[in-house]
Amino acid sequence: MKNNWRDGNRIELLENGDRFFPAVFEAISNARSKVILETFIWFEDEVGKQLHKVILDAARRGVSIEVLLDGYGSPDLSDSFVSELTAAGVMFRYYDPRPPLFGMRTNVFRRMHRKIVVVDGEIAFVGGINYSAEHMIDYGPQAKQDYAVKVEGPVVEDIYQYVISNLPGHEESRRWWRRRRNRAHENLTPGEAQALFVWRDNNQHRDDIERYYLKMLSNAKQEVIIANAYFFPGYRLLHAMRSAARRGVKVKLVVQGEPDMPIVRVGARLLYNYLVKSGVEVYEYIRRPLHGKVAIMDDHWATVGSSNLDPLSLSLNLEANLIIYDQQFNTTLRDNLNGLIANDCQQVDDSMLPKRTWWNLGKSVLAFHFLRHFPALVGWLPAHTPRLSLVKPPVQPEIETQDRVETDNQGVKF
Repeated sequence: MKNNWRDGNRIELLENGDRFFPAVFEAISNARSKVILETFIWFEDEVGKQLHKVILDAARRGVSIEVLLDGYGSPDLSDSFVSELTAAGVMFRYYDPRPPLFGMRTNVFRRMHRKIVVVDGEIAFVGGINYSAEHMIDYGPQAKQDYAVKVEGPVVEDIYQYVISNLPGHEESRRWWRRRRNRAHENLTPGEAQALFVWRDNNQHRDDIERYYLKMLSNAKQEVIIANAYFFPGYRLLHAMRSAARRGVKVKLVVQGEPDMPIVRVGARLLYNYLVKSGVEVYEYIRRPLHGKVAIMDDHWATVGSSNLDPLSLSLNLEANLIIYDQQFNTTLRDNLNGLIANDCQQVDDSMLPKRTWWNLGKSVLAFHFLRHFPALVGWLPAHTPRLSLVKPPVQPEIETQDRVETDNQGVKF
């Protein structure tokens, strides 16, 4: 499969669940033929129940629906919650599910981290927002700051063909994609934005997302803003950021100041000396946890997606981003990020940098290489080979008498 730029798209920035969830729910409610939804997390909370309802309603009116959840990110949906969907005809799959070992989940690495929705092949959503109440502003101090995009136009067909080609029973779609490379794209053009759908897998597209970040940094002339929740990239990307800053590009990096996992702060701060001394402006977002994975360059380039800039996303997970060439979208996202920087961030200065001693240098080098390479090494173990598991619908009892007939098959995941 090949990445192709598509012209004539309309792309809308959706900030947090307050804007994302209503847009997704409305699109599914209006679906006529097919919905495909992939996500890392779907919780059985207020938001998750709303998603459940709109999917169930759509399935009952005859819409074909396929759902793919990650087995690590979404392990706790109740059997009745899932069975109601499968009984209505929803094709419900888990990516690499595995029962806990001594109460602990062991399938940590090589996760399906994408967040994609495609409705009728006409509307798509791509971003970093999961289906849980913690993405709503009124959730409280732990509400996550995050982004997604709503997309209409020719690139939606690329997204649709990608997600459906990864589902069982769609071999024809894979052949269609190969044929499509050699013909012109025919579709309505509802907007003016150019868009490129990029993904990361563990086959032929292992470094595509990182490669586009590197290309962006090498092409930047004026300004780059990267906001990323889990920032611990490899040397190539760090070097590209430093090189851009040294040639006069204003490079701003926004990371978590109030992380949901302490190791995130430890990892990011190992890099502060290298970046700040190179001229990169580093900001910690301190209002609440940052969960976004976005960036802008100059006055036209932007990306929104699921990929963090850490070893899991860059080396193991299945990820998806949309790259956008559009001045209006770039301005919208830049204004949003500059607002965060001005109102909700503290800039990392010399007083916050660890002292440059041989002891600290040694610790940093060891920690850097451990954090950077350990997930990639562990991810190659056979125990982390991914698989898809279909949840079968509950068995419908044969009506032989008026007595209730019970079944042991409740549509549980396996």
